[in-house]
Amino acid sequence: MILLKKYIKKILFFTVSIIFLLSTVILSFNQRYIFDVNALTSSASSMCVLDESGRILYEKNKDSKRANASTTKIVTAITVLENVENLDEVITVDDKAVGVEGTSIYLRKGEMLSIKDLLYGLMLRSGNDAATALAIHTASSIENFADLMNETAIKAGATNSHFANPHGLDDVNHYTTAYDLSKIAMYALNNPIFKQIVSTKNYQILETNESEIRYLTNKNKLLTSMEGCVGVKTGFTSKAGRCLVSAKEIDGRMVVCTVLNCGPMFEESKNFLESSFIDYENLQLLSKEKVINKDNYYLKVDEDFYYPISQGEKTSIKYVYTFFDTTKSYSDGENVGNVEVYLGNNLINSSKLYNISRIDALDDSAENKSIILQWVEGYED
Repeated sequence: MILLKKYIKKILFFTVSIIFLLSTVILSFNQRYIFDVNALTSSASSMCVLDESGRILYEKNKDSKRANASTTKIVTAITVLENVENLDEVITVDDKAVGVEGTSIYLRKGEMLSIKDLLYGLMLRSGNDAATALAIHTASSIENFADLMNETAIKAGATNSHFANPHGLDDVNHYTTAYDLSKIAMYALNNPIFKQIVSTKNYQILETNESEIRYLTNKNKLLTSMEGCVGVKTGFTSKAGRCLVSAKEIDGRMVVCTVLNCGPMFEESKNFLESSFIDYENLQLLSKEKVINKDNYYLKVDEDFYYPISQGEKTSIKYVYTFFDTTKSYSDGENVGNVEVYLGNNLINSSKLYNISRIDALDDSAENKSIILQWVEGYED
């Protein structure tokens, strides 16, 4: 009996030890997995996550010039939308748009489609033939349309890009950066028709004079796997690698992610976009509804200002109020100075201050007669 008890104790000890060891291994694996996800490292050659405020939330080689494949069609689509008035206009496909290499919606010679249908074929199916047809219709030639594309890029604030064609097939003179492409996508998403197209999961091009119904499915998997996804565009060539521009919108706040030459482009983009809304709180730092009361000063700004701030940055927010002249009275609604908002030493906003009652004249001391008066304050949560 004693030997049996000892034997049972040994078995129990051995079992507990095995369970403990397995638990440790599993816990270690889970911790390592969680660490990898939250570390927000990227396998992309270059990437950039851009908040609508203009703040870069994460980046890697954001200004590196690279081929970007069919993400080019973001520029193509918004250029067409800004230069064509009637999207329901039915056009005859130019012969040069038939048989274009790469991804296609299989346009045929003499086929007649609406510009709207071609735009859906461009952005959902990534048709290089649709890109060519739209470019030639919009600007008479690929070369002229490329000029329009580059003008669009400049309007979006993209200064390190040059586009040579509407589809993104490799060309030595065709390149962009992750940062530029994020800015272009953010610019394009301000157009409601563009936003509607790129967030559409499925679309039908009805039969034409040369084709049966075309059924289009959006290639962007994030539209069905991530809450708040509003597009934008996939791309691939052997030179550019796998590329993706994606966007997420929650409660009116838009964040765009661009990854260039990234194998797990959907997984990484989803991780970055979701982390953007966890790691950064979209704080209202100025409110047009709030009265700024400084002794005898009753002031307001005319626009709200929101900015993504991480938890550890809140104590680094400072306000500097500057007044033009503290010796005079001001009328209601008169611009009396400005307020600057700083994050650490970085200026992130400057807004005009307006009087909403009157600024009482100060006493006659030399100290208070100063033309410039400043207050420095921190953010109040």
